[in-house]
Amino acid sequence: MKKSIFKAGKKYTFSDYFELNSPTEEIVAELGYAFSYEVIHLPRSNDYSIDEINKLQQTLYTILPKIIINSEIAKREFLIAPILVEIAKNTASKINVEYALEVDDRLSGSLDYLIQLKQEIIVIEAKKGDLDKGFNQLSAELIALDKYEDDNTSNVLYGAISIGDVWKFGILKRQEKQISKDINSYTIPADIEKVFSILMGILTKT
Repeated sequence: MKKSIFKAGKKYTFSDYFELNSPTEEIVAELGYAFSYEVIHLPRSNDYSIDEINKLQQTLYTILPKIIINSEIAKREFLIAPILVEIAKNTASKINVEYALEVDDRLSGSLDYLIQLKQEIIVIEAKKGDLDKGFNQLSAELIALDKYEDDNTSNVLYGAISIGDVWKFGILKRQEKQISKDINSYTIPADIEKVFSILMGILTKT
């Protein structure tokens, strides 16, 4: 019998998953979910002003050389929050910051951002450094949300991990109990329109 990744009697918060050295597949398997690494065909929307996104992109190109971004807080304030401000301007979505969630001793903590519009939900996690370990944490957060949310009107939960200048998306298929990590990554500021289009597409899809 394979030894458990989790230590008996220890309570795990979401941030603890970032410290685990085990592969994502093994971590989510212990929580009862499958894992795949593939190209995910994410929703896209162009129902917004491209001029505003271009302005934001140019602003980031101007200010980023002047700002030392070496912490998760800095990444959230200067690289993630400006994008979410535009989401708030373009949709009626509700954006929760530091959203507390507790399911059990293995799944508890705070989500950096929880964005919801009707039945569509996006979790965004800002991490310093390692995208792969960050995705372990994002996976735990999506699983916690799946267990916490009784409303099953949407079969897919969406998530994104960002180290500030790089974004990567993932999904949780609720009925199949499967987490998928997108092969593609997106850089900021260069791919800001793509990231914004995906976020808009998820929130406004029918």
